[in-house]
Amino acid sequence: MEKSVIIKPVGYVRSDLKERYEAPRQGTMTAATGAVIELEPGCNFEQALTGLEGFSHLWIIYIFHKNDSWKPMVTPPRNGGKKVGVFASRSPHRPNRTGLSCVKYIKHEGLNIYISGSDMLDGTPVLDIKPYLPYSDSFPEAATGWAGERVQVSYEIRVAPGAAEQAAVIKEKEGQNLLNYARVQLSVNPDDVSRKRVSIVEGNRYCLSYRKWRIYYEVDINSGTVHVSEIR
Repeated sequence: MEKSVIIKPVGYVRSDLKERYEAPRQGTMTAATGAVIELEPGCNFEQALTGLEGFSHLWIIYIFHKNDSWKPMVTPPRNGGKKVGVFASRSPHRPNRTGLSCVKYIKHEGLNIYISGSDMLDGTPVLDIKPYLPYSDSFPEAATGWAGERVQVSYEIRVAPGAAEQAAVIKEKEGQNLLNYARVQLSVNPDDVSRKRVSIVEGNRYCLSYRKWRIYYEVDINSGTVHVSEIR
């Protein structure tokens, strides 16, 4: 017999990240991504924040509110196209749609908690907030299974003026923020053509696809930069 548990959000995330394609795979990969958690009024949450200012990082438990289904088998981006069980992954396609993120705590004012390094979308329902404790939450020697111990280099994304203008026109007419999409998708492994949306044009020139649009860019491995040259 199925049993249900009713959980009410303690607040909601306000962020510039509106669509799923804009969210980084992990918030720590884009530390500059800021957000605000707006706690619900009338719940005595002002007192619940007492002592929070002494911590640098927080655990946020939340709901993937834009997902309406789950998958028992998923394909993680770091597993060479091989599938694993959803419980052995960080996939958002989960039975109860719950997510867990560690974010940097900036400050709180009233019922607003300011954070950075967030991968949560605007409107995300927050279920709980807990402080990150290095002595109990960090296990440097932990086994990492299929994910291995690969260190991912974060690339700097540079956008040519012409590409920025093209992106601005698309955002105004179509409502799609392709620059955010490019920053999220290309900050790690921009030359990995095993990804279904990335293809090589020639040399170090690549193409990132999203729906009907194409983002052309060059990768400089030595300087760790991605130069977005054209969007169309």
